[in-house]
Amino acid sequence: MSVLSALTSLTPRIDAAAITAKQLVMSAEEKAKRAQIADTAKTFEASFLSVMTQQMFEGVKTSAPFGGGNGEAMFKSILTDAMSKEISKAGGVGLASTIQREMLKLQGLKE
Repeated sequence: MSVLSALTSLTPRIDAAAITAKQLVMSAEEKAKRAQIADTAKTFEASFLSVMTQQMFEGVKTSAPFGGGNGEAMFKSILTDAMSKEISKAGGVGLASTIQREMLKLQGLKE
């Protein structure tokens, strides 16, 4: 067998390997993009829940000796932010999945 015929017989294998490698790289990029979209959707849901819980606590009055004061006013937003992040981590209210689905559509990716 000549060198030329040996190289010719390897060409289809090399092309197939190159295509497979390219597909693997694309899928890795797509996975990274999907992960970023999921994270963004969860972050948005947590922000939405934070605003919602802050509004919910606006009407709550606390009485002395264990409530009220400047300290409570300062840390109430931190408390509501932490609560909203935990609600989002636990599954949220379903907003993140809807946002994620729409963001995937905008990026031209299937669910």
